[in-house]
Amino acid sequence: MKQKKILTLALVVLLIVLGYFLTSLAFPKNVNRYPFLVVLFLFEIYVWGLFKKKVFTYSRLVKILTAAVYWLPMVMLLVAVAVMVFIEGKQWITWVRNLTFGVIFSFFVAKLFMALVLGFTDFVRIVENVIRRLKPKAHEHHLEKQSGIPRRKFLENFALLTGGVVLSSMFMGMFKWVHDFSFKRIQVQLLGLSPAFDGYNVVQISDMHLGSWSTTEHVEQAVEQINALQPDLVVFTGDLVNYTTDEAYRFKEILSGLTAVDGVIAILGNHDYGDYINWDSPAEKKKNMEDLYGFYHQIGWKLLRNDHLILERDQEKLAIIGVENWSHNERFPRYGNIQKARKGIGKVSASILLSHDPSHWDAVILKDHTDIQLTLSGHTHGFQFGIEIPGIKWSPAQYIYKQWAGLYRNEETQQQLYVNRGLGSIGYPGRIGILPEITIFTLKS
Repeated sequence: MKQKKILTLALVVLLIVLGYFLTSLAFPKNVNRYPFLVVLFLFEIYVWGLFKKKVFTYSRLVKILTAAVYWLPMVMLLVAVAVMVFIEGKQWITWVRNLTFGVIFSFFVAKLFMALVLGFTDFVRIVENVIRRLKPKAHEHHLEKQSGIPRRKFLENFALLTGGVVLSSMFMGMFKWVHDFSFKRIQVQLLGLSPAFDGYNVVQISDMHLGSWSTTEHVEQAVEQINALQPDLVVFTGDLVNYTTDEAYRFKEILSGLTAVDGVIAILGNHDYGDYINWDSPAEKKKNMEDLYGFYHQIGWKLLRNDHLILERDQEKLAIIGVENWSHNERFPRYGNIQKARKGIGKVSASILLSHDPSHWDAVILKDHTDIQLTLSGHTHGFQFGIEIPGIKWSPAQYIYKQWAGLYRNEETQQQLYVNRGLGSIGYPGRIGILPEITIFTLKS
């Protein structure tokens, strides 16, 4: 038995080492995420102990089916990684890629929650063992008074229930909530705004990530609903694609139909630069960017790359400033140049800044550009998971970004930042609690 355990441990270590080398060869830019996958694999083994104990008292058929279902996501992951060595994930049929990685991720998250409950169960067991050894008589008296389901058995059943609830929620997020658009109507007062722009309506969308949409149907639905609002201006605050420009081509006609009185203005996000894929040459990457610029021109959206646009009403002016991606996190691009973007603006009643990453606001805008009254950002997606109900606003995003969703105000300067939750998704092809957003701002003077 001892020899079997040693062989099993050796096999696990060998698989982990082999997996690292395969990942470093096939996905060098993602090798830093490998430790996280190893942790998931260890959780898999840990949670399997519960399943094995629960079902291996039944028929052989039940044993086989349970084992097959339990280990299917891990097998799918290994097969997917092996396939991506030869065929990049972005070249897969979109719905196949979404379904494959969505199912894998959903099962892993469900098992992670189960592992947390089981970990608590084992912690309680360890504490009880310590108490039993230190105070055996007191512990025996405690056991005599216990009745009903033993605590450990109750917690194990609760772990199974938790996993089922989480898995069901993950699937709902993939197949329903991911395209359940949420319309946020916000009134924003801008200091100095001319009365000529009072009531001016701006619709913001962000983070479309067109490479993640299985069909064009829901993008068309979003465009129709925005057009029905008859906005004065539509702004898009970055991340049109996931990896490469060609992800957007099948949406060309649909996006060309997005209209507003003063047109559609866009900026670039971190995913738009093609930094998340291995290119054969710098020239090929440059060509991808030129194709993106051309795509924006073809669909009639005005792309602002460290530039600005002046809107006029009754000879009064409102400046829309658009910068390229700039993040306080050095892991993301820092191409934004607000000084260049503002050059030649002249006298305007107010300015609105479009900047993809909200960390730009705290790091630069509040310090050096206090006359910019409103900044519109995206990037965070609200983590695509959280709780937003009256009185409670929570998401793991808040542990990464100080401003992660909704409207923020600096009381000292009266400047405001709005972080859009994004229209699309990336990674997990779904949303739970944080719905895809279309924001309608009404400007007040």
